[in-house]
Amino acid sequence: MPITSINNKKAPLPAAIFLSALLSVPLLGSCGDGSRTASPPPPVDDSVGRNVNYPNTTNQPQTKRGISTGQKVAILAGASALYYLYQQRKNAQGTGANGKYYLSRNGRVYYRDNQGRAHWVTPPQGGIRVPESQAQQYRDFQGYNGRSTGRDLTNIAPQEAPTY
Repeated sequence: MPITSINNKKAPLPAAIFLSALLSVPLLGSCGDGSRTASPPPPVDDSVGRNVNYPNTTNQPQTKRGISTGQKVAILAGASALYYLYQQRKNAQGTGANGKYYLSRNGRVYYRDNQGRAHWVTPPQGGIRVPESQAQQYRDFQGYNGRSTGRDLTNIAPQEAPTY
């Protein structure tokens, strides 16, 4: 029986590179963003370097200039202002700054945007003017009428709230 030798030819280098690239396309194509069922992105702190306009500041009662027998107002700042904003928006519908506000376990107030990111709410610089009859429930909190002492929001946070 005669022995015959079969000469194996090697594929040219460009063909090998092309076939390797062709085989890797399905593997790389599966690395796309796929479904959006992952957890929401980390929170965004809007208080850094920006002046945030609050929707509730436009609905505040106007103070009258000069002597009047009008309604007394209290100024809420700090924790009392945050708690006031949370109470006003906790049952709102929708997302964004005009949507629902949440209270985290660490005592901060936030809202979610359309992408599900949490945005921290900061109290307005000048405080919020609220009729004194409505402000009485916030008198124990820091920032009520310029007071620096009082409760913060950490001990009133709901237990099911996420910690951010």
